Amino acid sequence: MSDNQNFWNTQAAVLLRELKTSTEGLSSAEAQKRLAVYGANTIKNEHSTNTLSLLLSQFKSPIILILLAATGISVYMGNTVDASIILVIVLISGLLGFWQEFSAGTAMAKLLELVQIKATVLRDSKEEEISVEAIVPGDIIMLKAGDMVPGDCLICESVSMFVDEAALTGESYPVPKEPGILPVETVLSKRSNCLWMGTHVISGQGKAVVIQTGKKTQFGGISEQVKLRPPETEFERGIRQFGHFLMLITLLLVFSFLL
Repeated sequence: MSDNQNFWNTQAAVLLRELKTSTEGLSSAEAQKRLAVYGANTIKNEHSTNTLSLLLSQFKSPIILILLAATGISVYMGNTVDASIILVIVLISGLLGFWQEFSAGTAMAKLLELVQIKATVLRDSKEEEISVEAIVPGDIIMLKAGDMVPGDCLICESVSMFVDEAALTGESYPVPKEPGILPVETVLSKRSNCLWMGTHVISGQGKAVVIQTGKKTQFGGISEQVKLRPPETEFERGIRQFGHFLMLITLLLVFSFLL
């Protein structure tokens, strides 16, 4: 199957052939095969947070490093009681921070599991409600007022359909959607024959073929850009440098005291 990057410039019948589907939808068996190939229709990270990394991250701050250095120095000087006290404080602080972050992450994951958005698709030539994550390219979806669009789609049929695309394009008013062919250079906000993942149907109804799912959708591409680490701000840089400066001063005072 082709990538169908400019699908708004292609007839629906042509795309159906390229996607090896029809207006009657996919069979359940074919949908399962495609789900194995394309993966779940989600933009979330598939890997979970590494528990060990989360634990170690609690001991990276300059203050903690200074306290650990003080523990080592106390042991070296024979002050095992002081070293033990400092070490216990550091461990308790780190473990409490780890437990709070781990618990919050686990609770959020459980809440997300409870929230399952459904979509109406044609499977085996009949309408069926399935989880949005099970949508695959080539699926035929049936949409009505109030439905969320589960993937990037090309409209096959529509009746008085208006869609809210504010989250994606910034357009404050619902935009009309209808079948057709548009020039390749048509900008995203003007592609009236397309539906985009994450937008919502305000009124009317329609039928569309899913072209892209998951991270290959417009929303998926945006989410990947958002995940990139932003440039360090002046405030963050100043805090980091101050922490290192404080660590250096502490070490110099310790060594001068020893000498």
